[in-house]
Amino acid sequence: MPLSLRSPLFLDLVVGVLGTVSFLLDFAADLWAIVQYVLGGRYVWAALVLSLLGLASTLLQLFSWVWLTSDPAELHGSLPSRRFLGLLHLLQLGYLYRCLQGLQQGLSMLQQELPSESDLAYADFLSLDISMLRLFESFLEATPQLTLVLAIVLQSGHAEYYQWFGISTSFLGISWALLDYHRALRTCLPSKPPLGWSSSAIYFLWNLLLLWPRIFAVALFSALFPHYIALHFLSLWLVLLFWVSLQDTKFMPNPNTEWLYRVTVAIILYFSWFNVAGGRTRGRSIIHLIFIISDSSLLVSTWMTHSIGLPSGTFLPLWLSIGGACFLLGLTLRLIYYLWLHPQCRWEPSCVDGALSLLPRKQLKLLYNRRATQLAQNFFPKNKASAALPLVGKVEGVI
Repeated sequence: MPLSLRSPLFLDLVVGVLGTVSFLLDFAADLWAIVQYVLGGRYVWAALVLSLLGLASTLLQLFSWVWLTSDPAELHGSLPSRRFLGLLHLLQLGYLYRCLQGLQQGLSMLQQELPSESDLAYADFLSLDISMLRLFESFLEATPQLTLVLAIVLQSGHAEYYQWFGISTSFLGISWALLDYHRALRTCLPSKPPLGWSSSAIYFLWNLLLLWPRIFAVALFSALFPHYIALHFLSLWLVLLFWVSLQDTKFMPNPNTEWLYRVTVAIILYFSWFNVAGGRTRGRSIIHLIFIISDSSLLVSTWMTHSIGLPSGTFLPLWLSIGGACFLLGLTLRLIYYLWLHPQCRWEPSCVDGALSLLPRKQLKLLYNRRATQLAQNFFPKNKASAALPLVGKVEGVI
């Protein structure tokens, strides 16, 4: 295999391995924390961690199952039976199976003298799905779990060794999911503008720096007013869900499962910005930023006005100063990214990256991961107002 082709394939395989390992580490940290809470008699904390883990895993399995069953039958020719796949997802192993499927495809291509066009396209298709599922998992499970652990640490006044392990693995999982998602969207770009390490690093940093103060504000409010955090989350989540529904998203295969996507996006928006519609997004992102700033400021000011203290050893003014500095730095990096590093693309059907046929060429059918391509169209702006990605014929992708 030529070195120019082997190196990207090997890098993709390494990314897949690291993503799978970070997911397993985060899962092990959650189980470890649950066991320690039960052994210590803190059953409420154990129940909260277990509930968040179960809810996030269920939503993740639903996404994986809906996507698999809605894909064309010819696409996944070597999959196990539908009943076996259903059992895997019922046992909460569907996402892990997806990760192993992607790793197996990558290993098989590395062993080939020259991977076929079909194998390369199928590996790209799988990696895009895994990347999106990993992003959903990070905001459905890792981010809420991180918020909960920080609230417990703030409330108790100290952190146990297993809690430090959970905080570290959560940050690792979230950071890796953001970076991998950005990298995956890059493969959907039709015109392949320059998008090197600098722009990827800036994108990764501003997301992380804006996410940390938000998580800390919610965790602080949870530690001080544990009985009101559920009401706060539900109120904001309903508002964000209504906002997402107004944008008339069409991401899932049918209207019923579309609400699953909207519910998930509303949870993501509670913590961070996530674009769900095409067109000019500056106005929507500014509205969301103002909304999050106002809410986070309200959460922090609630503690200040009520003068409620936390256990000794928690120096909140210092942490609040660090959070404010992180937010300002993240906002600065975000402006730098969108002003100078955010690529613009020509979304034309003749040059869609990854539009390779998995079926015989005489059928003249395109393959591209429409789920990821749609998100990429929302994320990367068009350089022509009239540019679009219409369907040409019957597309062998995800409708």
